[in-house]
Amino acid sequence: MTTTEAAVTTSKRRIDYQTLEVPQPSPGHAVVRMHTVTLCGTDAHIWDDDYASELPMIQGHEASGVIAELDAADAQSGWNVGDPVVILPMFWCGKCHACSIGRVNACRRMSVYGCYEDGSLVTEQLIPLDHLYRVPEGVDLGVAALVEPISIAMQACRRGQPVAGERVVVAGAGPIGLLATVYLKDIGCDVTVTDTQDARLDLAREFGADRAMKVLGAFPNNEQRSVLDELTDGDGPSLIIDATGVPASVAGGIDLVATAGRVVCVGISEAELSFSMRRLPTKEIDLLGSRNSENLFPDCLDLLWRYQRTLAKLITHRFHFHDLDAAFRTLIDPSAGVGKIAIDFPDLSEREERSES
Repeated sequence: MTTTEAAVTTSKRRIDYQTLEVPQPSPGHAVVRMHTVTLCGTDAHIWDDDYASELPMIQGHEASGVIAELDAADAQSGWNVGDPVVILPMFWCGKCHACSIGRVNACRRMSVYGCYEDGSLVTEQLIPLDHLYRVPEGVDLGVAALVEPISIAMQACRRGQPVAGERVVVAGAGPIGLLATVYLKDIGCDVTVTDTQDARLDLAREFGADRAMKVLGAFPNNEQRSVLDELTDGDGPSLIIDATGVPASVAGGIDLVATAGRVVCVGISEAELSFSMRRLPTKEIDLLGSRNSENLFPDCLDLLWRYQRTLAKLITHRFHFHDLDAAFRTLIDPSAGVGKIAIDFPDLSEREERSES
């Protein structure tokens, strides 16, 4: 095989399949044959040409695959053709202030496959070996692409420095909120998840939430506050992870969180946040942002290995690589009940048949 097929987002809501030359392995790099890419909200914004990147672009930043080729110079690297892998899509400069203190996830010159440069919606991709992580035996490659969003959720939780036994509220039962719930329960926290949708709250319970509370207007209502007060001796939860990006949710979290508590914001939007400045100094709150992850893939693979059956439930829809138009339209359809969408790639026999037709 001398060609590879790429799905190129060429303009707003338009994807063209293009034939490219298969990349050749080079020292320190492997050719990875894609198995599965999962989609997130960022992908929807890029597809809609509503993101801080330029089209045309090959999207895809949550990817799993198999090493297809290695350079001869890497014969003793510990990697082998056929190894199942996930791809760390983030690159950092190593020179800016954030990088100098080890927070490469906040690099001011950051690039990410599929967001700011060509990504993994391509049948083969050349990847640096130090951006590959071996998938443990027993983990389905069709689920392994979730490692990237797991790392986003784990980073947000670790920013808040949770401890076993702590009372935590996770606002938003979308993918990041659900993944945060699994991690927080794994380390022994008591977790309350909030959301506006019953179906998401049901899923939160399946993901281990101790309780799930529906947001109806201002949160919490009197009944919900009574439950939270009883749990915390009237102090309020000491840690809130906001995965909504909704200003009212964040402002409500600042009001709700215990004195000297922490509020971590991982949800993103362009909306402006307004709250009384009295709250921060008088409650001495830590208000924290969270972005990407600080190289947490090994820990995330371990979490996936131990909770694979639960985490696989996050994937609610699967589409073939050649059905991306339908996949993206489903992704933005609020009535579709999307958790995560997985894109499955054709195997070699399918590709050969397609190239010959």
